Amino acid sequence: MKPAQQRDRAGFLKETFQISARRACRLLKINKSTYYYKSTMSALNVALTTRIKEIASVRIRYGYPRIHVLLRREGFEVNRKRVYRLYALQGLNLRSKMPHRKRAAVPRAERILATKPNEIWAMDFMHDRLADGTKIRLLTIVDLYSRECVALSVDRSFRSPDVVRVLAHACKQRAKPKSIRCDNGTEFVAQPVDQWAFWNDVKIDFSRPGKPTDNAFCESFNGRVRAEFLNPSYFETLAQARRSAGIWRHEYNEFRPHSTLGDLTPAAYARKAHALTKS
Repeated sequence: MKPAQQRDRAGFLKETFQISARRACRLLKINKSTYYYKSTMSALNVALTTRIKEIASVRIRYGYPRIHVLLRREGFEVNRKRVYRLYALQGLNLRSKMPHRKRAAVPRAERILATKPNEIWAMDFMHDRLADGTKIRLLTIVDLYSRECVALSVDRSFRSPDVVRVLAHACKQRAKPKSIRCDNGTEFVAQPVDQWAFWNDVKIDFSRPGKPTDNAFCESFNGRVRAEFLNPSYFETLAQARRSAGIWRHEYNEFRPHSTLGDLTPAAYARKAHALTKS
C-alpha cells in the first residue's frame, strides 16, 4: 500500500470514529511518521501531476511518451524522464496486454481504497480435493472495505456462466459493487462475465500479469480459508463441502474477530459503517 493511501486511510479512521492519529496508526500498523509526512513536491510537479492524470483519464490508451508530447504542446518545459517519473508514481502505467475486446475492463485506473461496504469486491479461485481424491474448486469473493466474505461457492468446476450466477446471486443479497478485482483467469476474462459487468455497470479490474499483489486482499483471505477451513477438514461429498463452506462463511462474517477492523467481526464493521452513513 502506498504511503499516501496509508495516510488517507488513517485520516478516514480518525475522522469517522473520532480516535487519535496515534491509535489510527496503531490499528493500521503504520508508522506515525508516515501519517505526519508533508510532501515537498514543487509547484511545477504538482501542476504536471494534475495535468498528466487529466490527460490519462481522457486518453486512456496514451502512454507517457504521447502524454509528454501533449504537455510540450501545452507549454510545459519538461523532459521525458520527469514525465515518466510522475506518471509512474501515480500508477498510470498501461497494462501491457489487456484482455481482448473487454468493454467492462479497466484499462488504466488508480488503485483506490474502498470507502464503504459493497464498493469494491475481489474474487479468486481455490482448489481442494474430496476424501476420495475428486478435485473441487472454490470461488471466493470478499468485500475490500468490511472484509466480509461475499460468497464462498464450491463446485467440481466453474465456467464463466457459473461465475455470473454466483455474482448475480450475491448482488441480490447485497448490492452491486462499483468494481471487482480479479486475475486474468479464463473464467474471468470470458465474454459472459464481461457482458454481465457491462450491463450492470460494474468495472472489472484485472491484475497485471505477474503481479499477485494487485489482488492482495483476496489472496490474504484465501490464506485464511486454507488455514481455518480447508486444511482442518475432510469432505466426503460435494454436498458436505458446500454445507461446511456455508457454515464457515457465516462464522467468519458474524463471529470471527478481525484484527484490522479493531477486533470487530466483518459483519459488525459493515453494520457500523452503514449506521454512520445514514446518520
